[in-house]
Amino acid sequence: MSETLVPSASLRRYVPDLFSYRRRRSRVVMVGKVGVGGANPIRVQSMTTTDTLDPEATFRQTVKLAQSGCEIVRITAPTVEDARAIGKVKEMLARTGLDVAIVADIHFNPAAAAEAAECCEKVRINPGNFVDSKRFALKEYTDAAYAAELARIEERFTPLVDKLKRLKRACRIGVNHGSLCDRIMNRYGDSPLGMVESALEFARIARKSDYHDLIFSMKASNPKVMIAAYRLLAARMDESGMDYPLHLGVTEAGDGEDGRIKSAIGIGSLLEDGLGDTIRVSLTEPPELEIPVCRVLTRPFNARPAEPFRPESEKSLGHCADFYGYSRRRSESFSIGPVLVGGLEPVRAFVRVPDEMMPTDLLAAHESILQKGLGVNPEVLEFDVRDEKSLDRLKAFRATLKGETSRLAFLARADGPLSLVVDAAQASDLVCWVSPVDSEYAVFLQALKNKNVVNLVEAAAAEEALQREASSRGKGVKTMTSLRGADASKLLQEYRLLAARGASSPIFLRAPREKTADEQTLRASTLVGGLLCDGVGDAVLVDAGLAFERGLALLYNILQGAGARITKTEFVSCPSCGRTLFDLQTTTAQIKARTGHLKGVKIAIMGCIVNGPGEMADADFGYVGGAPGMINLYVGKDCVQKGIPMGGADDALVELIKNNGKWVEPK
Repeated sequence: MSETLVPSASLRRYVPDLFSYRRRRSRVVMVGKVGVGGANPIRVQSMTTTDTLDPEATFRQTVKLAQSGCEIVRITAPTVEDARAIGKVKEMLARTGLDVAIVADIHFNPAAAAEAAECCEKVRINPGNFVDSKRFALKEYTDAAYAAELARIEERFTPLVDKLKRLKRACRIGVNHGSLCDRIMNRYGDSPLGMVESALEFARIARKSDYHDLIFSMKASNPKVMIAAYRLLAARMDESGMDYPLHLGVTEAGDGEDGRIKSAIGIGSLLEDGLGDTIRVSLTEPPELEIPVCRVLTRPFNARPAEPFRPESEKSLGHCADFYGYSRRRSESFSIGPVLVGGLEPVRAFVRVPDEMMPTDLLAAHESILQKGLGVNPEVLEFDVRDEKSLDRLKAFRATLKGETSRLAFLARADGPLSLVVDAAQASDLVCWVSPVDSEYAVFLQALKNKNVVNLVEAAAAEEALQREASSRGKGVKTMTSLRGADASKLLQEYRLLAARGASSPIFLRAPREKTADEQTLRASTLVGGLLCDGVGDAVLVDAGLAFERGLALLYNILQGAGARITKTEFVSCPSCGRTLFDLQTTTAQIKARTGHLKGVKIAIMGCIVNGPGEMADADFGYVGGAPGMINLYVGKDCVQKGIPMGGADDALVELIKNNGKWVEPK
């Protein structure tokens, strides 16, 4: 499987070292009194969802956001009147003594941007629609025609640049995957490369005026596209001598756990790269609920020191050579009992069986999953084997579940003497000796060789894992390799090194247990989702310490968020703002209730047409606010029905799905 996101000629490093952490160097850009970039903490921001023309409501929500820890608040300004209303909000904030940085969000209207610059600390413009309207028109641009378009943009953008420079305001050049202009689309396609070129065109115009208070973002609803775009932007900036800060975000991430997972995959994996100076988590929820998620994501990085350069980075990068495209790492495949792992097989779901769980409990959990129609099942069950009692427990599970052994495999993590480990290997399909005695390891491998059992190699670091893997393979024993007991803050880089320098054995990703449920969801998504988006990983276990059914659901939600396995409907929904034409939270819940059983179908729920049609490029169907109380329905990018009253829009969406052959009746 391969997904080309940028031309191969564009492959250049976006960080000096893929295998150790160091934060990207950027200049400091002041947004009011808030410093973004440099050695400043990674700043946290959000956006109001109120009607900007209601300054009182917008003021109250801004105060609520600031009190929740939001450092920068964005407010939409679709018109000049909205921009003036932000000025009234600023006056109210001044009277209360609350000094919070305000950003005006501009689409389609340079006049609104100029007005907002009078009162806002930062103005965000979207290169895709600051000057251009969105028509999805196919047109061939000659070099001369393209240059003429750039001259037209410079003429319209330069007055704003000069005003921002004079007033000492910052500017975010915020590119959205879903709203690239037709000129960019026709030359570069709907791609990360097009996103980066769109931003750099505006950057070059600003630099002509010696204006440098710039912050850049490359947002997309697909984490793979978003990750590739930011990496490519960092590389191109470095090549051009630009050191501007980066604002990270996955746009239209959705709500609940799914929205948090997609955000963590995109934002978290880039923070692990050392990229990112400020973040926003876009959830279809009240905006103040975004702030705790931001705090969990940024906390590990604000005090994280730079790590020494690893010499491995100078060597062949193997699978990790393509930073901007997706291709799954090649590995050999073999069977673990009835389950095939590696090769072209799906990423497999491993689940740890809690010590207190009995075979009847697992059968009950399996029945509950079937009744709920969740479409998720464990494929490999992991047991801790420490003594004869726990070994007998493993055997009891296997006997009780003998009716399921045609689809379930059994993994034993054995911690004890060689005799116990060999017995555990006999009772399981996959065994790992947790604390092997070096002098007995060769005997253990020889015993495995005669039992047709795969050995799971575990180690605390990639180098140790590679040595053990080589030892096993040298004795003719099939292996799968994992990291456990390593410094959690370095796991992503260690797995990368394992993939870059390892042999062809499948890699088993283990997300360690975290202190809280929120940390578990976000950090497991960062580690596992980030690696899967880089094509690394053949099997996954989230060591969550959660109820069996809950842990299994989290695992499959991460797989879906990373695009590795699709087991339910995919929803793309925006976080709402002052442009939104209906209640997004209520409407999203209604549509999920009607369509949430459609496995593999992708539905976009968008509050307005600014980003809607573009962000639906990857969606099968779109439900978009076209006018107050009216909905437009899309199939892909094509609007097929306009002006449907909201009262019947849900039914119309279901009928549209049926007419396109994607509907199945819920079980």
